[in-house]
Amino acid sequence: MFRSAVPARCALLSTAVFTIAAAHGQAPAPADGTAPAGQAAPAASAQAPAREQTSPALGGVSRRIRANRQARIQRNILDTYSHKYEVAGGGGFLRFRTGQYLQKITEVNFFGAVAYALNPQLSIAGDVRGMFGKANIPNVFEKNNVFNPQISEYTFMAGPQYRFRAKEKYSVSGSVTGGVALSKFGGDAKGLRSEDLGMWPDSNSRPAFAVNVMGDYNIYNNLSVRVQPTYLGTTFGGTVQNNLGVQFGVVYRLGRLK
Repeated sequence: MFRSAVPARCALLSTAVFTIAAAHGQAPAPADGTAPAGQAAPAASAQAPAREQTSPALGGVSRRIRANRQARIQRNILDTYSHKYEVAGGGGFLRFRTGQYLQKITEVNFFGAVAYALNPQLSIAGDVRGMFGKANIPNVFEKNNVFNPQISEYTFMAGPQYRFRAKEKYSVSGSVTGGVALSKFGGDAKGLRSEDLGMWPDSNSRPAFAVNVMGDYNIYNNLSVRVQPTYLGTTFGGTVQNNLGVQFGVVYRLGRLK
């Protein structure tokens, strides 16, 4: 009789517990750990740890570093392109036609240039060039066994120069210049005139003009290396010679704009 009373009491106690929990809107969790009836299982994402957030202090440091770098670049640009004078010099090559019916030759040349800055972009530039080579005289024009006489030309020009792009490490400029050209075509012709060999006549003053593009790579704020493609127009013999070439040199800057 005692044994039968214990299960009955346990059943009665369990019923009372469920009745009290239901009255308070809660249900006891089952022993196997599953969610009680009428309730959803806790979301997995709620149990996942929160992601780490980037520290605002680190973002502020990065912004300061970028701002300091940009300020340094701007200071270098201002220091580089606020010089009053640019002096350049070097050498290169030019393709030149020595006479109306003669083929073009490749001449070596030197150049020297000075630019006076009106502002960081606009300057007044002048340059002097000397070109040297040997003409190729065909058999039809050959006299006195002169086949490859030494020839030379010199130009003196000036004009505006404008800087299109100015960066910390490089700049791109262009210039248009005009002036005069001198020639020495018959000096190695063994007493013959240059015209006797089919070349242009010698001249002490013929119009000349040039269009140049200057690319400067800055080694220091006041020192650069230059690559300069060039077009040189000469007018020996009353005709226009269209000559293309390229020059290489160094640029030194000095003085300051006010």
